[in-house]
Amino acid sequence: MKNHLSQEVSPYLLQHQSNPVWWYPWGNEAFEQARVRERPVFLSIGYSTCYWCHVMEKECFEDLDVASFLNEHFVSIKVDREEQPAVDQYYMDAVLGMTGHGGWPMSVMLTAERQPFWGGTYFPKLQFLNVLQQIHTAWISNRQKIYEISQKIGASLASLSTVDPGEGGEGRINEREEEAYTILKRAYDAEDGGFGRAPKFPPTQQIRFLLRRGANSDQAEAKQMALFTLERMACGGIYDQIGGGFSRYSVDEHWLVPHFEKMLYDNSLLLEAYVEAAQATGELFFEEVVGETADYLLRDMRSPEGGFFAAEDAGEVGREGEFYVFSYAELRAKLSAEEFTHLESLCFL
Repeated sequence: MKNHLSQEVSPYLLQHQSNPVWWYPWGNEAFEQARVRERPVFLSIGYSTCYWCHVMEKECFEDLDVASFLNEHFVSIKVDREEQPAVDQYYMDAVLGMTGHGGWPMSVMLTAERQPFWGGTYFPKLQFLNVLQQIHTAWISNRQKIYEISQKIGASLASLSTVDPGEGGEGRINEREEEAYTILKRAYDAEDGGFGRAPKFPPTQQIRFLLRRGANSDQAEAKQMALFTLERMACGGIYDQIGGGFSRYSVDEHWLVPHFEKMLYDNSLLLEAYVEAAQATGELFFEEVVGETADYLLRDMRSPEGGFFAAEDAGEVGREGEFYVFSYAELRAKLSAEEFTHLESLCFL
């Protein structure tokens, strides 16, 4: 028996149409059900090529224990972030505010008024069941407190989108730029490039900001930060050294171990960043990355119908990156003894 997602067109939602969880798509019907049944809403947001979305589906949403508890005590909504980007952004802001980190699958608890009161990302089965049981208990015993929390979070989210018309002006913009640059310098990883610690995502917009700031002769440090980060990424495992294109993020701080999924938007933005680096330096290295990334997009991401695919999957559940990696035996078989010895010394095989 299929749930309410069976009439949707999103590939991601259709992946969940046969789950035992009685999913609703985003819309008034689901929230009306929550109001009439006096239930909290469980909102799950993801997308079709998200590896950990697939894992949570297999561990939780295909599990009869989890589905039974959700169906009895919650109204469950599934959202494709590529179909509903505004919904995704709103609740991502909420999860970031509540937990300090975000990602997909995004897991959010809402009132029937669509206001969040709890949030997280991926959970394995037992941990997720524990979360559901705790929220159900709180909903029964202390619902007024939940509504108070949701109202405070809603007010905080509303303030994020409120712009004071008196804040504009060139002086204020320059001040904000200096603040941004100070924050980036503080977070900069001088050893490996990028900002902060693992996991590391390609900081495309920060790099382009630094490159443009570095175009001024007295801002050489900004330019160096941007170029070094681009170099380290292109020399690391986050960059596909054989097929071109960048993975979504690096699991480690050194850009070596990728999360193998590739996104169209990441590679399109990085293509622009490497073009700007090539223009700023005239270096062949950056030009080669531009060419290889463009070739990857045109070869692997272009649809026969003329558009571009949004993403490439990381692999099957439990076999992440299987398309990209080589086994020890495969390397021994494909490489000469000299080549293998050299690779062994480089990669500590």
